[in-house]
Amino acid sequence: MKIVVLDGYALNPGDLSWKDFQELGECTIFDRTPPELIIERASDAVIVITNKVVFKKEIISQLPQLKYIGVLATGFNVVDTVAARDAGIVVTNIPAYSTASVAQMVFSHILNFVQNVGIHAKSVSAGEWAASADFAYWKTPQMELAGKTLGIIGFGQIGQAVAKIALAFGMRVIFTNRSKKNTALEATQVDLDTLLKESDFVSVNCPLTPENSGFINKETIGKMKPTAFLVNTGRGPLVNEQDLADALNAGIIAGAGLDVLSVEPAGFDNPLPKARNCFITPHIAWATFEARTRLMQIAASNLKSFIDGCPANVVNR
Repeated sequence: MKIVVLDGYALNPGDLSWKDFQELGECTIFDRTPPELIIERASDAVIVITNKVVFKKEIISQLPQLKYIGVLATGFNVVDTVAARDAGIVVTNIPAYSTASVAQMVFSHILNFVQNVGIHAKSVSAGEWAASADFAYWKTPQMELAGKTLGIIGFGQIGQAVAKIALAFGMRVIFTNRSKKNTALEATQVDLDTLLKESDFVSVNCPLTPENSGFINKETIGKMKPTAFLVNTGRGPLVNEQDLADALNAGIIAGAGLDVLSVEPAGFDNPLPKARNCFITPHIAWATFEARTRLMQIAASNLKSFIDGCPANVVNR
């Protein structure tokens, strides 16, 4: 059974092993695959593993041998799942592998805003502390998280993991969610307007849907405190990027920490990398060694389950 991994580098730049896949069939691994080489590389594959290589209907229709597409991510919008189902192709994803890592990244951005460790460490390295007349100085305001309000948009597994960290810091937690959430956590469900108006930090952790694309925009940002910070580790298209850049540059809100953008890698025309007090990480919230190890294990388990005739984590039944 021929297995082709089309873009394995993001998951495994060399610190993990493909052994579990190689034991399941004849396995060919490509670091990256441009669109024009998809058909050539997958032409005789029964199983294809993809991260960001896109499988549209017209691609699927040219791969008659294909029976399985394993997506190396939770989101599976890179595959036309209806076309795959109609062609008898099983599509699977990797759920809930990066919850702890993404929640950790939310607070990496929050802590960057409140204490700016990097700025102060560079200042010391540059000799500013050695030349200072005082035993302590700060180049940015220092802020305590205890007592501040964190608003979480989307209260699934990641949102709740973020809430637990916030509560450990002594923060007040409010959240909004598409459906009613009953939780044992000390967190209060509110509507979006209330969350935006009351939060000192807003963390976007909801999935992207056709209904909420661009919902962080001029109108919603305008409801936030001028001292508030926005953190988005969800999906880039949840944010209207020009509206956010304009708001940051105008001082409508205090800052933004983003791990995702609407187009990745970031385009040179994206206004956010040069916006005031905007810190962008290159979509790495999922990429801790531990999270990638779990992803690799689940992906191999998904494939083995398919081969054994009992597919798991199927997204196109």
